[in-house]
Amino acid sequence: MDALWMAAAPLLLFPLLMWTSSTFVFYFKKCFYVAWMMALALLAIPLCVLKSGGRDVENMRIIRSLVRHVKYFLGLRFDVSGWEHLQTEGPYVIISNHQSSLDVLGLMEILPDRCTMIAKKELIYAGTVGLICWLGGIVFINRKKTSDAKNVMADAAKTMLDDQVRLWVFPEGTRNQSGDLLPFKKGAFHLAVQAQVPIIPVVFSSYSNFYLRKEKQFNSGTIRLKILPKIETKGMTTDDVASLSDKSFNVMRAAFVNVSVTQSNGPLRH
Repeated sequence: MDALWMAAAPLLLFPLLMWTSSTFVFYFKKCFYVAWMMALALLAIPLCVLKSGGRDVENMRIIRSLVRHVKYFLGLRFDVSGWEHLQTEGPYVIISNHQSSLDVLGLMEILPDRCTMIAKKELIYAGTVGLICWLGGIVFINRKKTSDAKNVMADAAKTMLDDQVRLWVFPEGTRNQSGDLLPFKKGAFHLAVQAQVPIIPVVFSSYSNFYLRKEKQFNSGTIRLKILPKIETKGMTTDDVASLSDKSFNVMRAAFVNVSVTQSNGPLRH
């Protein structure tokens, strides 16, 4: 009887903690998210190898289809507007704000075909997730070595044109939950100008109404995801990179404020 009680206690304790402790919910959801993504990566690895034989941007189709359901487990929904702006032929650079690892779910929600990401080099060492990122053609950069990053960006620009690939970049360079955008780094804009391809800004609304890392809160919520009109770079040179970055920052900051205020003021579509 005691053994039966000991076995049943965790099962009884789990729903109680989920109901009464926001800190427990926070850590449970975070751990579940990481573990489930690693499990999905383990499933995706052989599928990608069978489909493409190795590293190929086309593997992002498999990754996208496997990841899109994860939002439901975490109690998240996306309200997407501006889909028409992704109906652009050929290569382009997508830029978006970066709040947490949850951004991956929004990225997969709208990821166009033949699109992959630029990510920090450390990600490649993240077990099965790192391997599936490599198989998906993700471009890894060493943020600590500017010269290395510039060389990678130059190669990426050539790859975009040769292979007709789109690239998704987080120009803030790091996760940011300050309630505003961080100043943009110039890499994404050098990339777009070098390749002479348009930039498509994408804005995630603030996560602060459901996800607060410092306060250990992770509730259900709806994320507004706004795709903005493309910004052309045809005819631009490196001299135009600073103004291009400023223009992109200003339109994204205005959109971020707009979608975040709208989100907090009323219910959204699920």
